[in-house]
Amino acid sequence: MRSLFLRSLVLSTALAGLSVPAHAATPEETAAAALKAAPVWDGHNDVPEQLRGRRNDVIAGFDFRDTTNTADPATGEQAMHTDLTRLRKGKVGAQFWSVYVSANLTEQQAVQAVMEQIDVTKRLVAAYPADLQFATSSTEVQQAMKAGRIASLMGMEGGYAIGSSLGVLRQFHALGVRYMTLTHVKTIGWADSATDAPQHGGLTDFGKDVVREMQRIGMLVDLSHVSEDTMMDALDVARAPVIFSHSGARAIAHHPRNVPDAVLARLKDNGGIVMAVTLPAYVSDRVREWDLARTAQRARLQALHIADPKRAAAELAAWVKDNPAPRATLGELADHVEHIIKVAGIDHVGLGADFDGMESTTEGLPDVSGYPALFVELARRGHSQADLEKIASGNMMRVLKAAEAYAAAHRADPPIESKTTF
Repeated sequence: MRSLFLRSLVLSTALAGLSVPAHAATPEETAAAALKAAPVWDGHNDVPEQLRGRRNDVIAGFDFRDTTNTADPATGEQAMHTDLTRLRKGKVGAQFWSVYVSANLTEQQAVQAVMEQIDVTKRLVAAYPADLQFATSSTEVQQAMKAGRIASLMGMEGGYAIGSSLGVLRQFHALGVRYMTLTHVKTIGWADSATDAPQHGGLTDFGKDVVREMQRIGMLVDLSHVSEDTMMDALDVARAPVIFSHSGARAIAHHPRNVPDAVLARLKDNGGIVMAVTLPAYVSDRVREWDLARTAQRARLQALHIADPKRAAAELAAWVKDNPAPRATLGELADHVEHIIKVAGIDHVGLGADFDGMESTTEGLPDVSGYPALFVELARRGHSQADLEKIASGNMMRVLKAAEAYAAAHRADPPIESKTTF
């Protein structure tokens, strides 16, 4: 009996020492854990533009908790992509709100218009103190996230809005703007755009001073929308990390708005980041080619029926019905993220969806609630929780801290001066 007891004891001890296989996390579990530890920090959202276009910046009566009912059949205006409910569902912890104004304005008009967009953004944030918190630094972003609020930063889109004045640039920074996209759709007096005829071969001498002064004061240099030559010139001048607030990889979709591999390779040394965009024509060559075909068809029909615009419109509608638009896919978007990682490295990629700045969306990402789906796809492809946390917000936090450190080290440097223009 004693022998049987001893054998049982030995067997029990041996069994107790066997390790039970750990539960392998599913892609959904990996994505959820990553987004809990590091909520999404999105690089570009155009809600302020929607407030200007739809409401002339009057937010009285505007309910940002739910904007799903904002479609207008009379004008063809779609419902907005963003509201507080869907931001929470999308696990967004920090957002750069774009204080964009049209490139068709004069420089002086643009200065005023951006001031108004800064104002409406601040008023919107102040109206929802339980959910939104205005932020101008990495420390304030961390504080907002810890408090369970969405850190709300501002980025300007289009260097024409400084009126060719470094003094205006500095004042926008003082008002809380933390990045500026050097151009938008048009080439400006000191920088070439990706979607307009080049005039300068990149940046002019003044344009290079703009980059230097932005980095001296701690404003991030955003190279989305600029030409490849402008990207290269900015990287030559930059001493702190730059960003692409909403761009894709040109090797995946050959739109000139996307970032070529030669530039991606330089981000390793610069320390910058490409925040992957979801605008379909930038995500998918199929969508871009369809857009080009529709544009060509419209021009042909308008020329053919120059005296009958209704017929031209009807025939274009028939063409679209017979040739339905393709959809960019979640998989294609993940391809962009993975290509940026392949060329630039895991430390140099983030997300900048461009919601509320586009007419259509990528399949699987209908609005700001859709970010988790992308992280599930990336986890399914084998990306670890640590990598997903970097993509979500860790990389952007590192970039902003580095820009702040550079500005702190150069606080005693004198401002770069520019002559007044009128």
